[in-house]
Amino acid sequence: MELGHREQAILALERRGFPGPGAKERAIREELGLAPVRYYQLLNALLDDERALAADPVTVNRLRRVRETQRSQR
Repeated sequence: MELGHREQAILALERRGFPGPGAKERAIREELGLAPVRYYQLLNALLDDERALAADPVTVNRLRRVRETQRSQR
């Protein structure tokens, strides 16, 4: 089973670079119609989804490393 449109859009947004503070949150609201808190909840769940890893291994592995680094710093 493949990822849905929203999941693919979340990964696509994560592949992009953003120029300054607030730009990513603005894109989340405008492009996906989600509150940033909900977006990050969905993203976190997506990082544990093997379908996401198969669809975009570079992005998913990068984000998993970032998540683990943040967790270890707490």
